[in-house]
Amino acid sequence: MFLQRLVSFLVPREEHFYDFLEQQATAAQEGARALADFKTGDAEKVRAAVQEIEHKGDGLVHGMEDALAKTFVTPIDREDLQQVSTQLDDILDFTNAAARAAVLFGVERPSVAMAKLMDILVRCTEELNREMPLLRKRAFSQLIETSRTLRKLEKEGDAIFRDAVSALFKDPSVDAKVLLREREVLEDLENAIDRCERVAETLALLSVKHG
Repeated sequence: MFLQRLVSFLVPREEHFYDFLEQQATAAQEGARALADFKTGDAEKVRAAVQEIEHKGDGLVHGMEDALAKTFVTPIDREDLQQVSTQLDDILDFTNAAARAAVLFGVERPSVAMAKLMDILVRCTEELNREMPLLRKRAFSQLIETSRTLRKLEKEGDAIFRDAVSALFKDPSVDAKVLLREREVLEDLENAIDRCERVAETLALLSVKHG
């Protein structure tokens, strides 16, 4: 422990890793908001907008990987930085997958359940984007509260997803093709929300580790 502190004192830490994570959180929020435009907009335009943001997110991931490869001392363990970065990218990937599935399967307008999940995803990503700078500030107690908030939102989203899928399977009037396409989009949305909770869990673990 003493040696680690001595090295940390003698070798300056690269703080720009926090920049990458904060920019990724912003991209995740932008992607969620772009997807939510599907409630009133054209599916193709929404897909194009979300995919453009997803490409930006990929660039941030590559930037993080390159920086990790070139840096000796990082502000927190490089494995932890890599994990948070990957999880943030997963949010954007599933957001993009939902937009892509809507176009691929011909969903012209989101169902009520889809719209609710989109709203929850926006709330989750807003929370992450607002709170990610706390990691730079080492405000660990606040990050734990953030994880609790996101856990509640994830449970809310999970309940909406399960109820929606159950209703699709139980309704004899629902065509098999409709069931499959609705479920595909719902699953991508639920997975995006789930990844938000995973980021929150990782931040909470970091709070315990470094707090």
